[in-house]
Amino acid sequence: MDFLHDVLTLLHLVGFAALFGGFFTQLKSKAPVVNAAMLHGALTQLVTGVLLVGLASGVKDDDFTVDNTKIAVKLVVVLVVTGLVLAYRKRPAISRGTFFALGGLTLLNAGIAVFWH
Repeated sequence: MDFLHDVLTLLHLVGFAALFGGFFTQLKSKAPVVNAAMLHGALTQLVTGVLLVGLASGVKDDDFTVDNTKIAVKLVVVLVVTGLVLAYRKRPAISRGTFFALGGLTLLNAGIAVFWH
């Protein structure tokens, strides 16, 4: 189980890197778009996140519990990000506000993972 957890965690980080990297590649663009990296990163984050929570929920350890509030907040954020990415993926450009919302929500989700204990 540890190996599976490690592989899923690695893939989750790769999803974050793709999503945030895709955002960064569009920063200087006059008309930013949702690129393939952002789409695949968001979907990877969503799927691996759900699998990681499912795996952790099955652990029977008195020293470890899943923080369901944290997971619910992270799930809502990633669903909003994924929804925005899916909604705007075929448009020729997205507004700067929507674009920065995607980047900000992505960073917020990582911040919740790191700082919420």
